[in-house]
Amino acid sequence: MQKIIDRFISYISIDTQSDPNNPEFPSTDKQWELARLLAKELKDIGMHEVELDENCYIMATLPSNVKYSVPTIGFVAHIDTSPDYTGTNINPQIIKDYGGTDILLNKKKNIVLSPDYFEDLLLYKGQTLITTDGTTLLGADDKAGVTEIVSAMEYLINHPEIKHGEIRICFTPDEEVGKGAHLFDVKKFGAQWAYTVDGSQIGELEYENFNAASAVVTIEGKIVHPGYAKNKMINSVLIGQEFIAALPKNEIPQETSGYEGFFHLHTIQGEVEKTTLEYIIRDHDMELFQQRKKHFEKVATDLNRKWEQNLVQVEIKDQYFNMKEKLEPVMHIVALAEQAMIEVGVTPLIKAIRGGTDGSQLSYKGLPCPNIFAGGHNFHGKYEYIPVESMIKAIEVIVKISELTAQKYSG
Repeated sequence: MQKIIDRFISYISIDTQSDPNNPEFPSTDKQWELARLLAKELKDIGMHEVELDENCYIMATLPSNVKYSVPTIGFVAHIDTSPDYTGTNINPQIIKDYGGTDILLNKKKNIVLSPDYFEDLLLYKGQTLITTDGTTLLGADDKAGVTEIVSAMEYLINHPEIKHGEIRICFTPDEEVGKGAHLFDVKKFGAQWAYTVDGSQIGELEYENFNAASAVVTIEGKIVHPGYAKNKMINSVLIGQEFIAALPKNEIPQETSGYEGFFHLHTIQGEVEKTTLEYIIRDHDMELFQQRKKHFEKVATDLNRKWEQNLVQVEIKDQYFNMKEKLEPVMHIVALAEQAMIEVGVTPLIKAIRGGTDGSQLSYKGLPCPNIFAGGHNFHGKYEYIPVESMIKAIEVIVKISELTAQKYSG
């Protein structure tokens, strides 16, 4: 357990936030620090063909230790953390034998992680939790996944009695800004299928995710002296309010769950002459997803018609699509992960991701890639935490998937 904790903390101590506003790849130079550390560590534990390429992707190989043919499989995680909350100077706290009560993250700021609000905490009574100090995110998304893959490879290297085929691993940059798979070389990776280790709660196994788009609404106004503004001023902020009000008020993240889609307004910048609204649009169903985008554009059209001017402009960009379409023909790889979980004592929670992973884009690039749990909770904020026992189980699942794959093709 202590080795896993130490490895995880060594990774989260390096700030790797990505930047959605930088078109460069990777979007932040600081991701290179962790990438170089990982490349060295993979060599040190005995991985083969370790490569850190010019785009900050780290790939490595664990050669097969059986004499018969086994499909090459892969495991993927990302090294960057969310730009939504600071990952600088992370000061993790270790809570041993968690008792099921409030955890005081920060006494000075009175920041409390409470099971009264975060009920999932009660699943982990008696376990060891790693939390933030209330001022940063933790970085378990997805440095927990990185920790688990490295640890699983090290375990397999140190236990050659466990039979497995060739295993490829990859750590990607910029997943949090939607670019993690953009320059992923599927052909060079050479796996027939892979698993992203990027889920949350222990047991999660996912082969469906949102269809996703980003949308920017730009509203032009006209400013004049407010004392003489009658029939002259056009206040773009107020038009922005009209735009927001014209979307379904209950179709927002905090009012939806399961397969329900939403419109999420995450940024507003405005003054009289110009207002910008930034949204993400999500839905699991492709037809409903297309309808959402059309409705979004119709709101702009209706407002322009009302004002008899083209004041409202909308730009929508697709980000990723539901990987279910690509995974349904190869559901045996999902079944394999499910069996692995059961065999190591984890109850599978097969569910749709209310988000996306590198696996979505990779599946559409020809690498079927369901998602398995990494173990963390409350990603992208100061209430993030992870039970160490969940990380250990994720390591066991990776090892067992590798073993079961070899057994399946043993003839």
